[in-house]
Amino acid sequence: MNAAPSHQVPHSSQGPHQVLMVLFDGVQILDVTGPLEVYATANEYGGDYRITTASVDGKPVTATAGVHLVPDLALNDVDFRIDTLMIPGRPDWWAAVSDTPLIEAITRLASGSGTVASICAGAFPLAATGMLDGRRAATHWRLAADLAARYPGIEVDSDAIFVRDGRYITSAGITAGIDLTLSLVEADLGADIARAAAKHLVVFMARPGGQSQFSMRQSAKYGTDSVLRTVLDAVTADPRADHSLAALARRAGVSERHLTRLFRAETGMTAAQFVECIRLEAAQALLESGSDPLDPYFAG
Repeated sequence: MNAAPSHQVPHSSQGPHQVLMVLFDGVQILDVTGPLEVYATANEYGGDYRITTASVDGKPVTATAGVHLVPDLALNDVDFRIDTLMIPGRPDWWAAVSDTPLIEAITRLASGSGTVASICAGAFPLAATGMLDGRRAATHWRLAADLAARYPGIEVDSDAIFVRDGRYITSAGITAGIDLTLSLVEADLGADIARAAAKHLVVFMARPGGQSQFSMRQSAKYGTDSVLRTVLDAVTADPRADHSLAALARRAGVSERHLTRLFRAETGMTAAQFVECIRLEAAQALLESGSDPLDPYFAG
């Protein structure tokens, strides 16, 4: 792994940036570990994040996959100013919402926190505090309708990776918490540090919040044809390559006419239309992350 760059951002004169991650039984493990690993990695590149975990009673909790997590303290024992409060989710979100001590603790802590973030189904306990009323919010796409139905005062964006509304930032499902946290690191320390952390973690830097939870690659109707899957994978892996119909047919080892039929049958579009959509998605991501897509990457 690469060493941290020498141009580290100096630590704040006001002390470390305090991050508190709320823990509870049934919590989605990646909602917790993904964001915290981003912060820990950012510390290697000049950040000054102090990470604390807390459960309602300070006792260990059991996360998904049967992983046991040991918190640092009880939520009621938190006696420092929280710069970023992070609320993960659990698959059975209704259990979190009905946990009165948990909701009361989140309400108290969130009211005095700088930034309040929820990951995936963590939007539900945050919504239960009433703090998202009149605001936009995101959650896992499978839960968006439930969130909107239970909390009609929230404008639920069912498609966004993450949504920022004032001091509240809410993300879509599971790994979207990594995108959310990278955006917070970028706001705190700048794009260079956030990119360094993303590269270290071997993740894309960075899916913009407004980007769809579903890419063209995920949304296309692939069917089961292995020849077409090989072609689609090649296009999505390297949008800048020569993806003319002739080149794709050579890669697949079939005629251009046969490949055209496969594309129509399995994706509902031509090969050229699919390639254009993939390149546009890549260009959008670069634009929204501050990069310049107007280069040979998208030629051809």
